[in-house]
Amino acid sequence: MKEVAMSIAAGALCTVAASPAFAQSSVTLYGLIDTAIRYQTNAAPDGKDLIGMTVGPETHSRWGLRGSEDLGGGVSAIFRLENGFEVNTGQLHQANTLFSRQAYVGLSSDKWGALTFGNQYAPMYDTMGDIFDPMTVGDYWQDSWAWNGIGNFLTIPNAVKYKGSYRGLSVDAAYGFSNKPGSVGNGSTYAVELTYAQGPAMLGAGFQQTSVLSSQGALVNGAKINMLHVSAAYQITPTVRLLAGWLHQQDRSGTLDSGMQQAGAPALPGASPNRIDDTYYLGANWQATNPLLLTFAAYYGHARNAERLDGSLGSGINYSATVLAEYSLTKRTEIYGTADFARGNGAFSADYPGVTNRATGAVDSVGRTNNVGAAIGMRTTF
Repeated sequence: MKEVAMSIAAGALCTVAASPAFAQSSVTLYGLIDTAIRYQTNAAPDGKDLIGMTVGPETHSRWGLRGSEDLGGGVSAIFRLENGFEVNTGQLHQANTLFSRQAYVGLSSDKWGALTFGNQYAPMYDTMGDIFDPMTVGDYWQDSWAWNGIGNFLTIPNAVKYKGSYRGLSVDAAYGFSNKPGSVGNGSTYAVELTYAQGPAMLGAGFQQTSVLSSQGALVNGAKINMLHVSAAYQITPTVRLLAGWLHQQDRSGTLDSGMQQAGAPALPGASPNRIDDTYYLGANWQATNPLLLTFAAYYGHARNAERLDGSLGSGINYSATVLAEYSLTKRTEIYGTADFARGNGAFSADYPGVTNRATGAVDSVGRTNNVGAAIGMRTTF
């Protein structure tokens, strides 16, 4: 990514003559703008298809500022402010929140790693988005359904976070304070990721537990969502990389059932007090030519104790496959095309757009439990 860097003074201009030396400082303005035109079958109740402008399959548009000040001895003060927005409408990605993606300040050491404070990506989002998930925790439901129910917990507010590495082992750990008087645990998050690299191979494992508040939709105030993954990546040749992994989720908050649903899905009558999901994935990146990168991804998920449309609890299976082709016009700009397919059964049927009840006008029954989608788009960075 080509970045626009701006050097800034360490003090006001009027003090320059009075100070013998200044610490080196920098602020970098960066961003990513991504939009696509997408066609999708069964995108709304009663089997209606959709063609429209939307986000890209992998990345939301964003802009940000990051900076550092050299404090000496290999230690720097650092900060980052990152905003998410919808390029097709100009709206904030998260209403009434300017820096919804990241907003933190901290210290970084060449030897000891970085310690930061603020609103930050969860460690699991760092590793899965940057390394192990072939669709980088994608944006279309068909590319990221396994993450949709827990997406709100992949950014941690009020967080203390540490990142460091030693001899191929990287540690990424965070604790998010609840900021609730008299209740240290309710609303808190703790998470840790370990990643080990040796030659062409990388292995990763991580755990996160979030205490969900009633104000966030939990059945019981402080009910827990647990997430666990084991992942691997292997660089077979300089142009081919394989990825695989397992993601486990246990939700006692009751928020995962509705969080997994697509827009237009029928309303669920309740929520499971103990839903368990296991998702397995395989993927590959192939640099077919210097400008052309191909990505292949397949996901298979099994849910237990999930809420059905009739209020009972049961199991279900969902699976999807995606092919993404990215063609670089320059180092900063690319065009891309993607095709995907998803299908569900059992409890997953309620996650697809339903059928309208003619008597009431409400969407209250299961519709077509599959989607086929295709999109073309453009992405540029600065």
